[in-house]
Amino acid sequence: MKQDLVIIGFGMASHRLLQSLVAAGHNWNITVIGSEPDPAYNRILLSPVLAGEMTSEDLYLSPLDWYRRNGIRLHLGDGVATLERDNRVAVTEQGRRFPYDRVVFATGSRPARPGFEGDNRPGVVGLRNLADTHWLLEQTHTQRHAVVLGGGFLGLEAAEGLRRQGMQVSLVHRGHYLLNRQLDATAGQLLGQTLSKRGLDLYLENGITRVLGKDAIRQVALHDGTLLDADLVVVAAGITPNREVAEYAGLACERGILVDDQLLTSDPAIHALGECCQFGDRTYGLVEPVNQQADVLAGRLCGADTVYEDKAVATRLKISGINVYSCGELDSRHPGIESIVYHDRHSGEYRNLLLEDNRLVGAILYGDTSAGPWLFEHLQQGTDLEPWRAQLAFGEAYCEAA
Repeated sequence: MKQDLVIIGFGMASHRLLQSLVAAGHNWNITVIGSEPDPAYNRILLSPVLAGEMTSEDLYLSPLDWYRRNGIRLHLGDGVATLERDNRVAVTEQGRRFPYDRVVFATGSRPARPGFEGDNRPGVVGLRNLADTHWLLEQTHTQRHAVVLGGGFLGLEAAEGLRRQGMQVSLVHRGHYLLNRQLDATAGQLLGQTLSKRGLDLYLENGITRVLGKDAIRQVALHDGTLLDADLVVVAAGITPNREVAEYAGLACERGILVDDQLLTSDPAIHALGECCQFGDRTYGLVEPVNQQADVLAGRLCGADTVYEDKAVATRLKISGINVYSCGELDSRHPGIESIVYHDRHSGEYRNLLLEDNRLVGAILYGDTSAGPWLFEHLQQGTDLEPWRAQLAFGEAYCEAA
């Protein structure tokens, strides 16, 4: 007889798990419980919706008919409030009870609280779901000034989306340059120069201390004393795993829900994956490792001996014609690492390839990123690149010709 599998949370991680289970020919009765009213959608594309380039419907990962055809039961708009582990029942906010034999937590994350004075006021929001996106779109019709906190992927995309809707946008970032976790200083500065030319105001090595305004937000004060006009503030400075339901149920948690290489929690009937989980000392915010986790977990749920291990991942950003790509080790100061740099200041192209013992260990590309996947493949394979060193920065075609 089929057993009951309950998946808590209905985002990209859940959807990838469902796809993998269907492809593997699983033998479960599957129920997915989501707190949002929408079926799973691509959160990475929230910024194009904000910029007016896409609609909400474009983001859905599968039509509702796909779930029906594959026997997947959806319960949406009513998230899980508690987990009764003794009875093996998930209880929703509205009191619905769902028995389970196995549970998967895929509850994702939320914007981290930045800790400035007034960070919980109306008008201070994150950009994590469709509701946030729709609210921000409404504000662009009546408000003029936005402040975005955070110079990572999400912060940049939110800032550019609001700017394209006609708002004057100030971006505040504590780092010395943008995307400081994915780029080096040169690439980060090139990115900042391009965005500044488009009209984005950058305030680097800075942060927000408080929000000003009696009835509504009027200004924000920065660490250096600068006052910025602001009608709304978008917080995109890190994420916090949604672990509260699991923690209340007694599962072992630190920053996220602790899992082993089988994506098992401290309860052998409960798994976790995605942005809500913690493997070793790592939590997750990128798509690729979450997809790997989903595929491993689908294998486990179908009887395979698959295990999860952290692997190198590549990150790519495209903001209205700005292409950025990075992978692997990004710090050339480590002993034994050599750096091959190509920088065309006229075209704005930049490549920094990091090698150790003639093997690629990291790459940063700005402008023309077409060689990124090819370089990442050789990074994963550990290819000896000594014969290509002189041509490596120019890409695959030059190396093949050599």
